Amino acid sequence: MASFGDQLFEAMAERGPLCVGIDPHPNLLAAWGLEDNAQGLRAFTTAVFEACAPYAAALKPQVALFERHGSAGLAVLEELFERAAREKVLIIADAKRGDIGSTMKAYADAWLGEKSPLATDSVTLSPYLGFESLRPALDLAAEQDRGVFVLALTSNPEGQSVQHVGASESQGAVAKQIIAAAAAENAAHASEWTRMGSIGLVVGATVGEALKKLDIDLSSFNGPILSPGYGAQGATAADLYAVFAGVEDKVLVNSSRGVLAAGPDQQALADAARAARDDLMAARG
Repeated sequence: MASFGDQLFEAMAERGPLCVGIDPHPNLLAAWGLEDNAQGLRAFTTAVFEACAPYAAALKPQVALFERHGSAGLAVLEELFERAAREKVLIIADAKRGDIGSTMKAYADAWLGEKSPLATDSVTLSPYLGFESLRPALDLAAEQDRGVFVLALTSNPEGQSVQHVGASESQGAVAKQIIAAAAAENAAHASEWTRMGSIGLVVGATVGEALKKLDIDLSSFNGPILSPGYGAQGATAADLYAVFAGVEDKVLVNSSRGVLAAGPDQQALADAARAARDDLMAARG
């Protein structure tokens, strides 16, 4: 079986660089005329999957918005994962898990383990208890040919209080160290992938100035980069590819509100996803 990184690279080559978020916010469910319950969640998820999967390299459900419905919400998430696996649609579970020791191992088992009903292609992780605290997930992802996306440089103002710390020191800012650790992890598994490693980063589309300020060069990064911030969050396709010059073919661009606002009509959703994909591909060149 191909590594997650290689699977994603092929999906991006075939369907373009778009990742569509499956974000069933209560206000969006209401706007779609759906109840804020498991039935509404299921209808929302099905509509997004069917309309957007043909135009997206991956789909990214926001796990918290399923968890808020308890076991019934998680059941909808499990159904999504099962269908995506059958139809060969890559999933990024946006769970942002991070802990230490046996608790981190349990999180890894839940989202990446062979026997878990919640296990899927990849999961987002928070490294702010130390990159090595993620070791159980990193190792299990490699064992199961799955992937992870590690939060590195986010666009929320609060993130600077952690991610920018150490910029003036010899080892560089925390974000720079995380990126280097992810690259080293991919390099350690270089024999297992061809196009790109399976340890990815989350880097906001609007952090161009921060990259310069922190002396971070992503052009040689050897894994996928998941980038939120395009569209409704303010970054144009041209803005985004200016930030990621030199690594364009590894950037998976997330759009949630910009696509989902077109619902609930499935044709309108599909049109919005196709338009976003085409916009990105034209800007990427």
